[in-house]
Amino acid sequence: MGKLVIANNLTLTYENTPIIKSANFTINSGDFVFLTGISGSGKTTIIKSLYGELKPHSGSLRVGEFDLFNIKKSHLSLLRQHLGIVFQDFKLIPEWNILKNVMLPLLIAGINKKEAENLAIKYLNKVKLSHKADKFPAELSGGEQQRAAIARATIHNPVMILADEPISGLDEYSASLVMDLFKKANKLGITIIIASHSIPSAFDIEFRQLHIEKGKVYELS
Repeated sequence: MGKLVIANNLTLTYENTPIIKSANFTINSGDFVFLTGISGSGKTTIIKSLYGELKPHSGSLRVGEFDLFNIKKSHLSLLRQHLGIVFQDFKLIPEWNILKNVMLPLLIAGINKKEAENLAIKYLNKVKLSHKADKFPAELSGGEQQRAAIARATIHNPVMILADEPISGLDEYSASLVMDLFKKANKLGITIIIASHSIPSAFDIEFRQLHIEKGKVYELS
């Protein structure tokens, strides 16, 4: 497998405070990675750096062919077209119904509306939400909103999915559906990176664990 993410002496700061310090790690294409650590350890900071929301302070960070230290806006947009991002606060568009929210990555990619709609219905069915396609985000529970966000993040068959605490606060049913969808995506060759306080018990596919402690990133076996 080729290296999809390469971090060399990577330092990431927030308001001039170093959060990640001289980190060195690689993530291969097709890996399933849990990024663990206590609250405030830097999990979200690394996730943000991988989709270009946070620029490296020093060192280097590459995702695919893109150098995140010097990336141009046009290239950043291109990078994000190949990513699926699951935010902690879902970031669903409140004025759009759930069907249209899930269609968004396909519409950005120029897929015609009817094809995008049909695929969105298929993905809503995967997360057991097809019966709420015409509802708006505010009409869904937190677990249902997260499942809609997962469908949106996976619908365009991205190269890599970045998920920030995707099952935090979810009921057991929603958490199981969400993790099952991640596992299925990984079996299709999609790289998965999940920031999480802990790894679900009895996780039944091969994974790697990158743990953050005091700004350092360690791989745990």
